Amino acid sequence: MAADLSTIVKAYDVRGVVPDQWDEPLAELFGAAFAQVTGADAVVIGHDMRPSSPGLSRAFARGAAALGVDVTEIGLCSTDQLYYASGALDLPGAMFTASHNPAQYNGIKMCRAGAAPVGQDTGLAEIRELVEGWSESGAPTPAATPGTITRRDTLEDYAAHLRGLVDLTSVRPLKVVVDAGNGMGGHTVPTVFAGLPLDLVPMYFELDGTFPNHEANPLDPANIVDLQKRVREEGADLGIAFDGDADRCFVVDERGDAVSPSAITALVASRELARHGGKGTVIHNLITSWSVPEVVRENGGTPVRTRVGHSFIKAEMARSGAIFGGEHSAHYYFADFWNADTGMLAALHVLAALGGQDGPLSGLLAQYDRYAGSGEINSTVADQSGRLAAIRSAYEDREDTTLDDLDGLTVSTTDWWFNVRPSNTEPLLRLNAEARDETTMAKVRDEVLAIIRA
Repeated sequence: MAADLSTIVKAYDVRGVVPDQWDEPLAELFGAAFAQVTGADAVVIGHDMRPSSPGLSRAFARGAAALGVDVTEIGLCSTDQLYYASGALDLPGAMFTASHNPAQYNGIKMCRAGAAPVGQDTGLAEIRELVEGWSESGAPTPAATPGTITRRDTLEDYAAHLRGLVDLTSVRPLKVVVDAGNGMGGHTVPTVFAGLPLDLVPMYFELDGTFPNHEANPLDPANIVDLQKRVREEGADLGIAFDGDADRCFVVDERGDAVSPSAITALVASRELARHGGKGTVIHNLITSWSVPEVVRENGGTPVRTRVGHSFIKAEMARSGAIFGGEHSAHYYFADFWNADTGMLAALHVLAALGGQDGPLSGLLAQYDRYAGSGEINSTVADQSGRLAAIRSAYEDREDTTLDDLDGLTVSTTDWWFNVRPSNTEPLLRLNAEARDETTMAKVRDEVLAIIRA
């Protein structure tokens, strides 16, 4: 019987519970399908610290090698380290991780040579079709000569590449607390930060895919409480948290207050525009703060608004020749990193910006954090389309109000905006609101939530 992959093949990746939803035999078929769809002679594979990752990764390698493809295994790595390997070696790549999901999950993030994303419309649908067919009719015909499987360590090269993209020569001594959440940041941070004038206070650097201290998802405020407390206790200059596969970076200022990813996007955008002579396109998704396009314009750049999701950001980066892109979820994309996302490079920019002047991080970021935002608020809703229609009906006839449908529903005025968009995988509506002051934002937020939850 053919495997049902509808629950594990998502829009941008493969993700599910191991071994209930997928296992090593399926991983082997995914490896063969990846080899066939990319048509590559060689691929590169890496994995995170989850207990199931080494076995799944090796099974995928066997599947690709059976079809005659040479495999380079880089072993334990962060997702952006895998993107580095894909770019530097010019090979399609596969990363075994479930990012911030709980321990029983695992997944595969796949890319073509040069870290170009593989999603539903760029090969993932074909990969799924092949795997489903082979799971019913038997494994694919092996090549006459199988490919080789070799090991290669890319950590030092990855770190050197990142440090070469940021001027770190004038960084003053800083005390920084880093919460790796028992994820891959514990593996990469010591090498990337080596040689910088940092008093590094490590938290949860032990690689442990069971996440004994807290979920490796810093987007949830509950998971940065330990970091905030430690920053205050240590009198540190800042705190940095990474998610499980260390491709996202979250920042806490010297007071222990969480910094909006939009403020980091605006800060990095200004620095990247300066690197490119005050010219360039910067991508931001439609729920980043008004601050982002304002700062981009003030620094000579051209802001481009896009849908939420890395496949849309990366596609727009490539189409427009953008130099940088940022999302509310703390994904940061760089043209100099093959248009791929790397939280570690964003962290280096923050360290360089803070260390290049004498003031505290809160003062530095004030110019980039100009409005009151709600953050993302999720509501469980049985009838997503019905609730969206009710919101549209409530606002479409109001004076001075603009509605657009780029991604869900966005309603804007000169003083505030909000966006409501449905989850692709759960019965949720996600609300983000922003206004010129906290009182107005709270009023708009509560008004919209009342309609969503009616």
